[in-house]
Amino acid sequence: MIRLAKRALITSCPLRPQRSPLPTNGIWRGISRSWAEGVRQNRYGAGMAQAHDGEKTMKELKYADVGINLTDGTYQGFYNHHSNPSHPPDLPSVISRASSVGVRKFMVTGSDLEQSLQAIDLAKQYPGQCYATVGVHPCSAMQFKKAKDGGEKLLEELEKVAREGMGEGRVVAFGEFGLDFDRLGHCGREVQETWFGRQLEVAVKLQLPLFLHSRAAHTSFLSILHPYLDHLPRRGLVHSFTGTISEMLELIDLGFHIGINGCSLKTEENLDVVKAVPLERLQLETDGPWCEIRPSHAGMKILKGLDEVGRGEEGERWKKVKKEKWEEGAMIKGRNEPCEIGKVAKIVAGVKGVSVEAVVEAAWKNSVGMFGLGVEEE
Repeated sequence: MIRLAKRALITSCPLRPQRSPLPTNGIWRGISRSWAEGVRQNRYGAGMAQAHDGEKTMKELKYADVGINLTDGTYQGFYNHHSNPSHPPDLPSVISRASSVGVRKFMVTGSDLEQSLQAIDLAKQYPGQCYATVGVHPCSAMQFKKAKDGGEKLLEELEKVAREGMGEGRVVAFGEFGLDFDRLGHCGREVQETWFGRQLEVAVKLQLPLFLHSRAAHTSFLSILHPYLDHLPRRGLVHSFTGTISEMLELIDLGFHIGINGCSLKTEENLDVVKAVPLERLQLETDGPWCEIRPSHAGMKILKGLDEVGRGEEGERWKKVKKEKWEEGAMIKGRNEPCEIGKVAKIVAGVKGVSVEAVVEAAWKNSVGMFGLGVEEE
């Protein structure tokens, strides 16, 4: 099996900082096995919905966070490539908080071979709750050129890992892969385009739904994708969408779904796009630990004066502290978590003028319809 010495920058939202690497796989697996038991008791929490017109309901909401980087080092206390952790591993608390507001399913993103293996590890530790994707992010596509045994061997290994995970019911999508022309400094355009096409060849073999990334590259993205569409009937999700209305509608016409997170809610133009996404093609995600909703974002105005989904009527439900001031049960400032998915739903509902319940139920139906996520087995 190929082992890569270093992981390149992995990104899903504009201006994402470098991801914090975990220790070696052996250490990761040892840590991950110690997490499981503490979280199993909190697998299925209940979220509270508040209708857009202000009428509260007691209906339980079910969320699927279909874009969450739970393998990132920040959830183990590692930040900015420092070798020493800033705080103890707190992934059990992260999952527990999300479960308490109704997040029942986590689709853990694989953005290179190593991270895909780690995502599958999590799916093994949390069966029925966590599921994995397998792929190589466009900003990490240089790994194909730098792989010790060559890019073709790495591609073969990626396919092998995905097939094994599919057979175990743990891998539910192929990706994250695509094009990102916002950050060509991490991987040049030609390399991205070459290995986007090569990964699409693997996707056709696997017949998994796709988990796609397209940033400032729409024309090239569709040009490369089009020849494969007749062989990819399950289509997929273009996640963390930040493109234009016309780009979104073109993807919708081709049969794709649109993933919405905090990066999709930054500007008034972003909100216009979200308003135009048909509910039957919309899915919710957080892309944590990135893409948090910030006070400067246009979407934040939707939240002001309204109760937040899954939160108390007065402010935040959980205390937030700096990573250096970590304490048990607190969230980390600047580190997004899946428990924040209710904020995304709230903004989408406000923009569309519909109830949060309508948004969440549609997104759940769309996500399990596309990716399965074990729902048919429950």
